Amino acid sequence: MKANILTNEELLVHWQGHRTLTRNVIEKFPEKELFEYSIGGMRTFADMVKELLSIAVPGLEGIVNDSTESYNHNLAYNTKAELLQAWDEATPKINELFLQISEERFKENFNLFGEYKFPIIQNILYFIDNEIHHRAQGYVYLRSLNIEPPFFWDR
Repeated sequence: MKANILTNEELLVHWQGHRTLTRNVIEKFPEKELFEYSIGGMRTFADMVKELLSIAVPGLEGIVNDSTESYNHNLAYNTKAELLQAWDEATPKINELFLQISEERFKENFNLFGEYKFPIIQNILYFIDNEIHHRAQGYVYLRSLNIEPPFFWDR
């Protein structure tokens, strides 16, 4: 007997909950600090968000279309409004693409972006883990700017 911990749909809801929280973190940043503020040599939060945008939809497109094209983190978003719009546009694309990946494929090895050869489920968990990691950096930035970040459980 096979026991699933989460269905594909439940994992997608979990991921989208994280994305909602990350969006709320983006909204908390003042425009200038979003693009200019950093601590200890880390990138700006805008650059981290651009990375997240350059991985999620393109990564899922690669998995669905069996394409190993490399990613591009140098996205031309220069305002908070542009970042939020791109984030919002990615949401339905993630839903659509994610649900095209059959449960059977989750264990299949895939060379994500031609660089990261792991089972598809590991690639998807990386998308989520990487977002959590960068969002935590955003929390540190917000706290250092004396801005209360969103509650981490409010997804």
